[in-house]
Amino acid sequence: MSGGVDSSVTAALLKAAGHNVFGITMRLWDGASATVEDARRVAAHLGIEHHVAAFEGCFEKEIMDYFTSEYLTGRTPNPCARCNNLIKFGALLDKAKELGADLLATGHYARITVGEDGRGHLLKAVNLPKDQSYFLFSLRQEQLHEILFPLGNMSDKSEVRRIAAELGISVAQKSDSQDICFIPDGDYTGFLERRGIEAVPGDFILEDGSVVGRHRGIHCYTVGQRRGMGIAWSEPLYVVKIDQTTNSVIVGLEPELYRGSLTINRCNWIQPVTAAMVDLECKIRYRHRQVPCAVKILPDSQAEISFSAPEKGITPGQVAVIYRGDEVIGGGWIE
Repeated sequence: MSGGVDSSVTAALLKAAGHNVFGITMRLWDGASATVEDARRVAAHLGIEHHVAAFEGCFEKEIMDYFTSEYLTGRTPNPCARCNNLIKFGALLDKAKELGADLLATGHYARITVGEDGRGHLLKAVNLPKDQSYFLFSLRQEQLHEILFPLGNMSDKSEVRRIAAELGISVAQKSDSQDICFIPDGDYTGFLERRGIEAVPGDFILEDGSVVGRHRGIHCYTVGQRRGMGIAWSEPLYVVKIDQTTNSVIVGLEPELYRGSLTINRCNWIQPVTAAMVDLECKIRYRHRQVPCAVKILPDSQAEISFSAPEKGITPGQVAVIYRGDEVIGGGWIE
């Protein structure tokens, strides 16, 4: 229970359905006390037990340190996908079982079904604008049998708020969380520098090595970025690549952002991938559209994804997720 409307309604729906429900709130970082108190009030209102799981150390190491180190190497991290893998459906699922739970329910917008053969299937939410299946690609088969997403079939977020209001839940109109939870002000650069990343200026260069300006530090940039570089040029320039070995940011014109393929590592396949599979599509960012692709499985938990047409702004450190229609097949981290 995050103290928000989604997890609060999830708990209420399950209790109304006759389940024996208790709530767990993860304490992840300093400054999250309001979250705990909101969740505690909702649990009391619903008449269910409430537990607090102190995961600050785990979250610091696995998410915040990771976030910082990825920028140091010129990559763009995806902390939400990593948190789902290691914290929410790792440490939290283990804690729920320790407390006696059979199933862990969350307020994620996604759906899980089980086929006649007993295999679990991860599907997009009915409410597509809120769908979070992209961030859940790392779920394993055994986890799909231990997790519930009661909001996955909700057609609209207003329906969730209506249920909360009818039940008198105090957070019914609480605004949705935005961006990254541990950087509530959205100042990524400031967060990184407060964690010890030193701003080391370097060169903006073209692919041919020509220097066209000076940057503030590689942690301030990401592939595909156009604004905030301060380069005087006849045409808009974009970040094409970041090279931490030379402390350089390679920039170029928009066509230079397009690539026909990418490689992912640390892959997780919810469903087996075979060479005969057709109708596969890929998302290279959360808000990216699905585009046709082919997948070639490589050794060492890697895969090559080839696109029917070149894609813009493939970003190392982000997640590429493979879909077949509304179903998540699996994915991995862009290398």
